[in-house]
Amino acid sequence: MTLRDYRPEDFDRLCEIDRLCFPPGIAYTAEEMRLYIADRRTFTIVVEEPEHRIVGFLIARLEPGRRGARVGHLVTIDVHPDQQGRGIGSRLLREAERRLRQAGARAIFLETAVDNHGAIRFYEKHGYRVLKRIRGYYLGEMDAFRMGKALEPTRSTGTACRAPS
Repeated sequence: MTLRDYRPEDFDRLCEIDRLCFPPGIAYTAEEMRLYIADRRTFTIVVEEPEHRIVGFLIARLEPGRRGARVGHLVTIDVHPDQQGRGIGSRLLREAERRLRQAGARAIFLETAVDNHGAIRFYEKHGYRVLKRIRGYYLGEMDAFRMGKALEPTRSTGTACRAPS
């Protein structure tokens, strides 16, 4: 499987996978997906099989944080239900973290439904922790957890550094 950057011809497949991964009202509309992908602060990574079939993707964004620090925001990570459990999501997440770290992000944040236990376990396995509960995040009805993780700065001098807490 290959990781690569999004191409416009991928759009319909990404919308299809998002609808398979999330219920109506939580899955992004085509217009929302278009807006996220077009935002100059975002990047979209796809995973494709050798026969060029896309099986997963991730959209992330670099945002200004507090006190001038940059932070990453994971907009969505989607892996086709038939392909889950094969490490695809982990590859996407590691690549997004690498790109955000390289762009100067000190932390990464995301939101996930409080009842999405599989996603919560996945993120915790990758070092994320629940920071707070957001009431009515989805459709004004379902709560979400804001989760986050500090990103270690890219080492350019060979000395170990820690991101501020």
